[in-house]
Amino acid sequence: MNASLRRGLALVAGLSLVGTLAACAPAAEQAADGAETSNSAEGFAKDENTLVMGMVPDQQSVDSNFQPLVDYIAAKTGKEVELVQSTDYAALVEASIAGRIDIGNFSGFTYVAATNGGAKLTPLGVTVTTEGEEPGYESLTVVPKGSDITKIEDLKGKKVCFVDPGSTSGYLYPSAELLAVGLEPEKDVTPVFAGGHDASAQKTAQGVECDAGFAEDAVVETTGIADGLFAEGDLTVINRVTVPGAPLVMSTNLPRDVQQSLSDALQNITLDEIAAEGIEVTDAFKAFFYELVPVEDSYYDSVRKVCEETGAAQCQP
Repeated sequence: MNASLRRGLALVAGLSLVGTLAACAPAAEQAADGAETSNSAEGFAKDENTLVMGMVPDQQSVDSNFQPLVDYIAAKTGKEVELVQSTDYAALVEASIAGRIDIGNFSGFTYVAATNGGAKLTPLGVTVTTEGEEPGYESLTVVPKGSDITKIEDLKGKKVCFVDPGSTSGYLYPSAELLAVGLEPEKDVTPVFAGGHDASAQKTAQGVECDAGFAEDAVVETTGIADGLFAEGDLTVINRVTVPGAPLVMSTNLPRDVQQSLSDALQNITLDEIAAEGIEVTDAFKAFFYELVPVEDSYYDSVRKVCEETGAAQCQP
């Protein structure tokens, strides 16, 4: 996001992750001791020929933003990759805890919330946009062009666009920024949850529903403009804070050989290696992806610290 698996991506409009995965997941059966067990083939969310990939609700088109990496995963594993976008961040957390995804594009906050709740996940890595770049991206505080709001303190009493209660850069870190200047996110501003980074930035640019807003840097500075959601110059950035890169995650319920195959195929994978597989890499993909850089679970300790500072309910199991 200027790094990370930025960039969270919209796949099929109106598709519900939990509803869809509940429909495709094998029915549970009762064990002899009465405990519920899953029928899924050897730890797969659906079956041994399919990898179910859960996506955070964010931007506009997986075809241009993300499809090359999806095609690469399919080519390297020999499995169909079934993409499902969650209706919100909480739905993705619930689905991962229930074992209904095999791989996924998460926010850091979503990953921490899911693992706090018992989801069996490990990060495969985060993306960087240029060679040698450190993983991570920025949460931006933005206001409409011409606004008299110039600093975080000025948000008191204003209508403020957030992304989603489960968004790292669109709610968790913004909440910490507000608290740092003595503002309660739920009391001192009127929160408007836009549902995605693109919607948060667009509503803020329009200046009707929101006097200010929070969104990730890529949307504000690149994709939102390219997608025609607002024009360059429609938004003014009044604050920036660095956020850990969003992880591409893998379920550790998967068979060990599949986990190893995914790790071998994806860690340190570069744009050139994806293209070498004969996969078309789009301009949108090139804009956010140079390499997938491995990270450890401890990389997200800073998210856990912000969870403690804010007391965000979404951080809890």
